[in-house]
Amino acid sequence: MTILTRCALAALIATAVPTALAQAAEYPERGITVIVPFPAGGASDMTARLITPKLAERVKQSVVIDNRAGANGALGAVALKQAPADGYTLLIGSIGVFAINPALFKDLRYDPQKEFDLLSLAVRTPNVLVANPAYPANNVRELIEQLSKNPGKVTFASSGTGSSDHLTAALFWQKTGTTGIHVPYRGGGPAINDLIAGHANVSFQNLGAIAEQVKSGRLKALAVTSDKRTATLPDVPTMAEAGVNDLVVYSWQAAAAPKGIPAAIKTKLEAELAASAQSPDVKAKFEAVGFDVVASNGSQFEKFMTDEIARWKTVIETGKISPE
Repeated sequence: MTILTRCALAALIATAVPTALAQAAEYPERGITVIVPFPAGGASDMTARLITPKLAERVKQSVVIDNRAGANGALGAVALKQAPADGYTLLIGSIGVFAINPALFKDLRYDPQKEFDLLSLAVRTPNVLVANPAYPANNVRELIEQLSKNPGKVTFASSGTGSSDHLTAALFWQKTGTTGIHVPYRGGGPAINDLIAGHANVSFQNLGAIAEQVKSGRLKALAVTSDKRTATLPDVPTMAEAGVNDLVVYSWQAAAAPKGIPAAIKTKLEAELAASAQSPDVKAKFEAVGFDVVASNGSQFEKFMTDEIARWKTVIETGKISPE
């Protein structure tokens, strides 16, 4: 490298650093759009609607939610991939968007590991194994007995093929050497309603989605997939306590941006999203519906997501699960 080249490179670096810092200081200069790749009312939508008002308050700009549902979140994810990498378009989505779709769909039109800048693992919640009150199994041991005596007859409702509740059921079958009938619905709400009505036997559902139904007696809880009992349903045992090991599962929500946003803006977004989720009023609202606030940074989320993709790929391949 010649002296002239070294001088030019040094000058370029000297001007680039202040420019990057200036970008972060000025950002955001206009409103931010947050894509939610599912319909209004679901866990991703709720997560976005709890975090974004605080984010808007902190960055002193409007933050608008854009629900783009379809293909288990893939349509919204593609929209994020195609958006300008300037920090003005973000996505808040679920485990399905980030860790399940890459293993489930062979022709997926986005790659979260290569085409997203990961910002934060925001919140997580365990699933709860629940049953219709009339179903003749009052604990996990009795359910396994029912599955063994009636192979291929016990129905497991889910919010859809590839959802965390579907794959938790698949993992449960693999860990216990049993089988059941997967009955996918168009969302968690319809699945829970049919479970209460007795049209399905059991289901793995997010803690927040079924806590009130369990407390009111409309559903009975057999076990929770967290690593320890939850304060929301303290009398419900963990899967390990119920005799099924290596079945710790959390459904989670996270934030990302298109690949290539300026580094200083990425750092600022990581910090502002984490601070928004961790603010006392927002955190209390999450805890009230069964979510734990994680609020990781991007690098922590990246490692976690890589592990999750590998885990669910194994479950999908072992169970020969494919989109319907």
